This record gives sequence, structure tokens and C-alpha cells, in this order.
Amino acid sequence: MNKLQNPIWLMSSAYDQLTQDELLDAANTAGAQGIDLCVFRRDGARQDHTATHLDYESFGPEQAKALLDKFNAKGLRLSLGAFENMIGGEEDQRVKNQNHLLALIRIAHLLGGDENDVKVGTFVGYNHELGNQIDGFQRNLEEYKKVFEPIVKYAEGLGVTIVYENCPMEGWRSSRYSSTFNNLPGVLAARKLMYAMIPSAAHGEIYDPSHDIWQNTDPVDVIDEMDINRLKRIHVKTTRMNYGKAYTEWGGMYPMQYVSPELAELAGVSIPQHDWDRHHYTAMLPGFGGTDHMDWNAFVEILHERGFSGPFEIENEAKNSKDTHNMGAINQGAKNTVNFLAPLLWSLEDKGYAYTEQRPLKEIDRKDIPLQTMDSLK
Repeated sequence: MNKLQNPIWLMSSAYDQLTQDELLDAANTAGAQGIDLCVFRRDGARQDHTATHLDYESFGPEQAKALLDKFNAKGLRLSLGAFENMIGGEEDQRVKNQNHLLALIRIAHLLGGDENDVKVGTFVGYNHELGNQIDGFQRNLEEYKKVFEPIVKYAEGLGVTIVYENCPMEGWRSSRYSSTFNNLPGVLAARKLMYAMIPSAAHGEIYDPSHDIWQNTDPVDVIDEMDINRLKRIHVKTTRMNYGKAYTEWGGMYPMQYVSPELAELAGVSIPQHDWDRHHYTAMLPGFGGTDHMDWNAFVEILHERGFSGPFEIENEAKNSKDTHNMGAINQGAKNTVNFLAPLLWSLEDKGYAYTEQRPLKEIDRKDIPLQTMDSLK
């Protein structure tokens, strides 16, 4: 029986300094087999870990053919994604985010959609106006269904699958708020409830194990418990827990809370230094800059036991790589991560570990379809 293999891709958010052509070269240099192209709104409000590596405003069948040809010439595959708050936040931004997701679904369709395994990644987000009410989580689930049911139906009709990422987006609001749960699918229970509410097969998930580590949850158990048919991508990112003074003071269950700096200094208590400084961890890439608190051997083993052969996408948010804003360190992190994962994910060949299942993207010749908006879907 042949060993199950997984391709290793790059997520393009770490390469916001590069053009699309430079990005493809970087993926080849790192030894990757594909790219998850980030296509954030150019006028979006989000500033952290964003990039736009596709001209989405003027994308049609000719651009689709050219893009497929370009990726095939480099021996790469692709997906799309833009990760924004779709059910909460300012109403005008929320609607723009929803309409942008519809635009990406159209683009994915023109690129072949599920025929070429071109998925569309997104967040769901969270509505805190609803969440602050009694039964706030249930209210957010209902808002999710209201927003996403027509979106998923639209995607299904075009042969495209939407995938949700499980980051709770713990720093998405000011540290002066008590809650750090800002993205509905941030826990497995929510994702299972979401699929029960919208049973369509046209939506699934990207699973990032690093987010469960700091939530004191074993990613191996999550994979064992999830509907594996919903899993389409793995985000490769890991976590080293910071078991220090702040962890002891605030505990590992709830986030650090903001109090007056003068009072905190008087009491000798740690407080958040910025909005993302709430949960006592450091983001890392596996195999780059030390050990982490993730058992990658056990994680890959359970994925292969359950038959997962999809892409492992390197989402570089590491403090010693992406956060340096040094392209050399970013490239080193990617290459080291590929080499770290290679023995776990690839076959041993004459020249070492290599992925041997790569297939070119299918040539697609689809007629143009008009842009849709949320208003037009109703």
C-alpha cells in the first residue's frame, strides 16, 4: 500500500511585499506545490496579515485561463481566500465583505472550482451586539445561517466549496473588551452546529492546530472528532506556550484583562501590552527557531488514518519570521517548514523525500457570469 501524501503550499499573506510573479518564484524556491492566494479587499478595514495577489476587479474568463497557464508553467496549484468579519462589525464593511466573498466564488468558478480543487477561504466573524444578549451564541448561529445560507447555495450552484478557518481572532477587538472570541468557527462545536444548520457539502473547513493549543485542546482529538469529509486544508502554524508570570496570574482558560496601568503596576499584575497579547503564547513555524507545543507526528498520523490527503498550507505568522518583515527570514521559515514536514508527508525517493502526486490544473473554458451581490441573491 502506497504511503498517503500531502502537498505543501504557501499562504500568500506572508508575502504582501511581493508581486504575484515574485510570489510564484518564492513558492518554487521553498519547494512548495501550491499557493493559497490571499485576495483581500483593497479598501478593507483589516490591516493585519493581509495581502491581495489577484486583480479581482477585472477578472474574467481570459484572466482565468492566463492564471491557470501561469500556475501550470510553474508546476503549482492554487486556491483563494479573504478572511474578514462577515456577520458582525460595522454594517457597511460587513456588506462589502459579503459581496467580496461572492466575487471570489465567481472567480473560483471561472478557475474550475472543485474540478481544480480551487476553494474559497473565509472567516465567519462574530456579532457582539447579538453576542452580548442572552443566548448570544445561538443568536450568532442564527445570523450565520441568515447570511451564509444563500452564499453556500450560490457556491454550490457554481461547483465551488467555501472553507472556514478556525482562528478565534482573539486580538480582533480592543483588549479593553473582556471576550476574545471573535470568529464563530473558532471551536469544533460551532463548526459542527454550522454544518447541521446548513447541510450542503459546498462548505467545509481549513483547520489550524495552533489555535487549539492555546485553548488547551489537543488537535489530535479535534481531528478524531470532526467530520473528516469537511476538512479541505490544514494551516501549518504552531504555538509555543508562555508559562510565565502572566499565565500564573490570569490562568490558562480566560484571556488577560485590561485594567488601569497605574493599578496594575501598584499590584504587580501583568496586563496586555497590545490587543493580541491576551493568551500567553508565541506563534511559530514548526522546525524554525526551536521547539513548540505540538506533536506533529501524532497529528499527521491521525490525519492519515482518517484518509486526509489535502494540502498543508504554511500560514507564516511567526514572530521570528513573518513578524520580522525581513524577506530573507520569511523565506527561511518557509523552506525550513517544508523540510520539517517532508518526511511526515512525502515519499522517500532516490534524491530524498519528494511529493509524487502533483497534477497540473485542468484547462477550463467557462463562459463569463455576472457579479452577484447579497441583494441579488435574495
